[in-house]
Amino acid sequence: MRTLTLSPVGCRNHSHGPHPPGFGRHGVCAHENKELAKAREALPLIEDSSNCDIVKATQYGIFERCKELVEAGYDVRQPDKENVSLLHWAAINNRLDLVKFYISKGAVVDQLGGDLNSTPLHWAIRQGHLPMVILLLQYGADPTLIDGEGFSSIHLAVLFQHMPIIAYLISKGQSVNMTDLNGQTPLMLSAHKVLGPEPTGFLLKFNPSLNVVDKVHQNTPLHWAVAAGNVTAVDKLLEAGSSLDIRNVKGETPLEMALQSKNRLIIHMLKTEAKMRANKKFRLWRWLQKCELFLLLMLSVITMWAVGYILDFNSDSWLLKGCLLITLLFLTSLFPRFLFGYKCLVYLPTVFLLSSMFWIFVTWFILFFPHLAGTPFYFVFIFSMIGFLYFFYKTWATDPGFTKASEEERKTNIITLAETGCLDFRTFCTSCLVRKPLRSLHCPVCKSCVARYDQHCLWTGRCIGFGNHRYYIFFLFFLSVVCNWIIYESFMYWSNHCATTFREDGLWTYLNQIVACSPWVLYIFLLATFHFSWSSFLLVNQLFQIAFLGLTSHERTSLLKQSRHMKQPLSLRRTPYNLGFTQNLADFFQCGCFGLVKPYAVDWTSQYTMVIHPAKEKVLRSV
Repeated sequence: MRTLTLSPVGCRNHSHGPHPPGFGRHGVCAHENKELAKAREALPLIEDSSNCDIVKATQYGIFERCKELVEAGYDVRQPDKENVSLLHWAAINNRLDLVKFYISKGAVVDQLGGDLNSTPLHWAIRQGHLPMVILLLQYGADPTLIDGEGFSSIHLAVLFQHMPIIAYLISKGQSVNMTDLNGQTPLMLSAHKVLGPEPTGFLLKFNPSLNVVDKVHQNTPLHWAVAAGNVTAVDKLLEAGSSLDIRNVKGETPLEMALQSKNRLIIHMLKTEAKMRANKKFRLWRWLQKCELFLLLMLSVITMWAVGYILDFNSDSWLLKGCLLITLLFLTSLFPRFLFGYKCLVYLPTVFLLSSMFWIFVTWFILFFPHLAGTPFYFVFIFSMIGFLYFFYKTWATDPGFTKASEEERKTNIITLAETGCLDFRTFCTSCLVRKPLRSLHCPVCKSCVARYDQHCLWTGRCIGFGNHRYYIFFLFFLSVVCNWIIYESFMYWSNHCATTFREDGLWTYLNQIVACSPWVLYIFLLATFHFSWSSFLLVNQLFQIAFLGLTSHERTSLLKQSRHMKQPLSLRRTPYNLGFTQNLADFFQCGCFGLVKPYAVDWTSQYTMVIHPAKEKVLRSV
């Protein structure tokens, strides 16, 4: 008996039914991968197909031979000695033309056959043939039928981790909560049988029931994930809000089940989640959650003041100051973990920047302002500070270009893309369930696809994309100007208040004197120097990419990585987005320079194909 057996990660072996001789484990499959390419190279060639029986001709896709035998009187509904129909053989080998032909000749689209009593649709799903699945459904195949192992179509797609087929089946109306013979939903099956984040995370995008239980064990999906020791599935189910209190047929909660299996990591995850959910019942905790960013900012402002105060403390013992600083930093590092959780820590660079700028401005107003009052420098600094705050806010608050779609729009897009052969995960986001616009990328921090994605900026806590990229450039510019002024004013302060100079006493004496003169000013000087370094570097880098390359940071990095693996390095200047220095700047800033250049606006949130730019079209015509 010839059987096809595949073993997905975390699954037991599944007997799939016969496959053509000489085709190895995979049969004839259309997927482009190395194993399959090798299998194809090893296929025995059939020089004379005139003597092939109809089963072998179907396996090899010899349409003329199959047509000849059917017209000679062969009944397409007749199964072979293994109880497998021609439609099964055509489905497992992705022979679309033969499926159409056999159905036109009376083949039963849902005929059962093989060791597992499966339909041709089941066979196509096991092999991951999305075009065949689409075709069979169009001819009326029933995806709710159960095979010999008790699985429906969507359960098989989950077992073999075929996400495009899962998305298509659900979009066509198959319930994400459909149960198999044992009463398990696809989410239960994924959490129990498939180790890893997918397809559990993918199924959660379709809003399945988290707390439904199966018929036999009365387990929820979380119970099944705990039973399998599936850490990633447990994490995703907890994040989605799965109940911790439901008991199975043995009276066990997920935590009690984890304690019996002695899985320390899962026990820690469940206890931590239970503690967080218990804390959310208190009003104070809910208030802290709402104000966590503001509180984190206040904590950073106080901490930075305390650091400066310790440095400016009237004591010559730097060992004492060092011990105080270490104690302070250790204590303040504990608060974010207990009050805000780890997810809020992603904003630490942002609050560090804002608290730095707060004390920079206070220092300028108290120590530097008296020497600048009434001079033009006073207004320049104030204008720069206002510009920094304004463009920081605009970068933070402006939508960078998040893709948005309703549930119905997502399902419609999935069906359209699948049936046109465009459901490619290079152009389709499995997290947002949307077609990704050109030049977009899914940000794992913001959990959304961003149009013309540049980067996720740590210093603003937001993605930089099509909507706020211009604001980000001005934010960097004004930040570097403010910090540059502080650096200059620090030197002016030392020259007026310190009894030594670099030229007279040398570097070492000068450094000792400015430290003794005012440690606080030195502290602010170092903060300004740090922020000036990274902001000016990013500003120059951004302007170079925009003006000379027409690329985003992500695109430039991706092209450089690709270039390392190519014999001839790629030219970053020769891309469809590079339209020349002047046109690049005009398009990015949407500025016509008093009519000298005509900027062209492209809505990158809805641009899916490459369109020849009018400026480039003129060049092509002239050539």
